[in-house]
Amino acid sequence: MAGGVAKNDQRRLAEVSGLARDRALLGRSSTAERVADILRDRITEGYFPPGVRLSEEGIGGALGVSRNTLREAFRLLTHERLLVHRLNRGVFVRLVTVADLDDIYRVRTLVECAAVRGLGASPHDAGVAEAIAAIEAAVRAGETASHDRAWQDLSTANIRFHQAIVALAGSPRTDELMRGVLAELRLVFHVMDDPRRFHAPYLTRNRQIVEALQAGDAAEAERLLVSYLEDSRSQLSGAYAQHIAEQ
Repeated sequence: MAGGVAKNDQRRLAEVSGLARDRALLGRSSTAERVADILRDRITEGYFPPGVRLSEEGIGGALGVSRNTLREAFRLLTHERLLVHRLNRGVFVRLVTVADLDDIYRVRTLVECAAVRGLGASPHDAGVAEAIAAIEAAVRAGETASHDRAWQDLSTANIRFHQAIVALAGSPRTDELMRGVLAELRLVFHVMDDPRRFHAPYLTRNRQIVEALQAGDAAEAERLLVSYLEDSRSQLSGAYAQHIAEQ
């Protein structure tokens, strides 16, 4: 029996020793994730527009990271569908297809409407009240941006409005999912390059949705949101298809 215990102890020590050798991998992974965060922000801001090739040498030098770290960051963003690797050509910011756009809206409708529907009969607990306050803040930011004719700020405020809608679910995993979906959607807006046309008409509808939520009428908020997303999908998909056909 004692011999069996000793062997078990030795095996556990060997397993821990193996994990210790992986410590360096944690550092590299963490750095790659931080680089991916930076590049994701730059891509969604339009700093790297859709279709542009990303220079390993230029980006790696600017950020002071190794080629391996940068390639891991590229891999993470490729998995998020923000980048695409083309054999013997390099890594490019992805151009979204019309089919992709329709699928993005399908996911948005499923997730955003479920988040609102899940409020049920008690939409005013502390967590939900905080989320509704964030939705209200995003609406006000959009209204201010529209008044100031700051159209890119209007686009950002609208994205935050929808992120805050999803936050009603109180689910970090759903928040993460929607962050990727909305980042992909912004690739489409950067191609269209007309945020006023695609965001300003929806300011009034944003206000109506948040007022329904503040009144505790989740059913009405969901009804408004379903109509909102369908109209938005139809408008943007049609314009995007025409734009792609003209290229």
